[in-house]
Amino acid sequence: MIRRNQEFLNKVNIVLDMLLVMAAYALASWIWIGLLNGSSDNMAALGRTSVFLSFVYAVGVFALLSALNFYNTNRTRRLSWKLRTIFIAVTVAVLIASTVLFIFKLVDFSRGVLYLFYILTLALLAGKYVAMRLVFSRMRSRGYNLKHLLVIGTGKLARQFAKDAEEDRSLGFHIAGFTGKAAEDLSGYLGGHDPLEEQLASGDIQEAVIALDPDEYERIPEMIAACEKYGVKYYIIPFYNDVIPAHPVIETVGKSKLIDMRANRLDSVGWSTVKRTFDIIASAAGLVVLSPLFLVIAVGVKLSSPGPVLFRQTRVGHMKKTFSMLKFRSMRVNTESETAWSRAADDRRTRFGAILRKTSLDELPQLINVLGMTGWAQVNGYRGDTDIAERVRLDIWYIDNWTVWLDIRILFRTVFGGAWNKERLYAGKDA
Repeated sequence: MIRRNQEFLNKVNIVLDMLLVMAAYALASWIWIGLLNGSSDNMAALGRTSVFLSFVYAVGVFALLSALNFYNTNRTRRLSWKLRTIFIAVTVAVLIASTVLFIFKLVDFSRGVLYLFYILTLALLAGKYVAMRLVFSRMRSRGYNLKHLLVIGTGKLARQFAKDAEEDRSLGFHIAGFTGKAAEDLSGYLGGHDPLEEQLASGDIQEAVIALDPDEYERIPEMIAACEKYGVKYYIIPFYNDVIPAHPVIETVGKSKLIDMRANRLDSVGWSTVKRTFDIIASAAGLVVLSPLFLVIAVGVKLSSPGPVLFRQTRVGHMKKTFSMLKFRSMRVNTESETAWSRAADDRRTRFGAILRKTSLDELPQLINVLGMTGWAQVNGYRGDTDIAERVRLDIWYIDNWTVWLDIRILFRTVFGGAWNKERLYAGKDA
């Protein structure tokens, strides 16, 4: 019954999306031709032909969204993913429409209507899904529209999933119970694996999460078979959950499945080009806007102690190529600076250098390296003599989860205090 209702709601959702696309066209035509130009002679004016074409276009948008798995009922899809997918699908659709107009030389079709249609389609579809997310989040926080899950397992992975589901109420996951090894301390423990089929057979369980410990892995085929028998959708949390990347790629060699643990968006030529373009534009803009500050800091460094304005350190970059990382010098010239991490209490720092490091202004010359002002580890307070393992973990997380928006967040957090260093402002004698 629940699955049938969900399928019906999905169909309604698709129809509403197509109607919104057609409404966006009608509104664009009315505004551009009816209100702004005052003429109805244009091919894009509202009429039977244009309404039919808007329907064909709406079908095309639906096809693109479907190809991108947009109408998948998976609740773990974030709103940001939905909005990004809408943008991609609608942009591709309008590019195709523009190409068709160009190929067939349909010069009588108003380009103004087309571009306004594009903007309104994005606005209406995005607005709909933002509103839906707000409504469903409110409903789920009050105990409605919940999805009842059975967790197969009682160990670390099972408990972590339960904790994550509890902390994100917007997903609407309700843990109906746990089966597995004895765990009387676990709220909702239903017993060992023997009553599993009985639990799956009940109409209350909609999905199952298989989160077994490594020593129970030989039972996974048995658990999968039970879920398949009763038509229960299931997920598997692998025992290497803590090291698997956010977007793993699985390749096949014969019967062997190879999981690429370092796959990420930046492996794509398209996304790497987008990032490189963003880096260059952001860095160039930063250098221009911040050039007066560069001059002030350079004078301050020169007055603080003898030596060069910039500190250079050799680092290993992309494809193992070495490069000179640039910073404003924050310490007196010394031989140790080439090999030793700076420390929270470091008597090599000058008074002016201590201020630069505390505010992370010493990092600004990295714009010349076209790397952006800071990284994800740095805006989270990890630089200098800090936990290397945590810095590496944060950097890997950045690579796995990179988006243009994440780079923008890093830049804003840097500018508005996100890169405030945890080091003591000054600890040592000035030269």
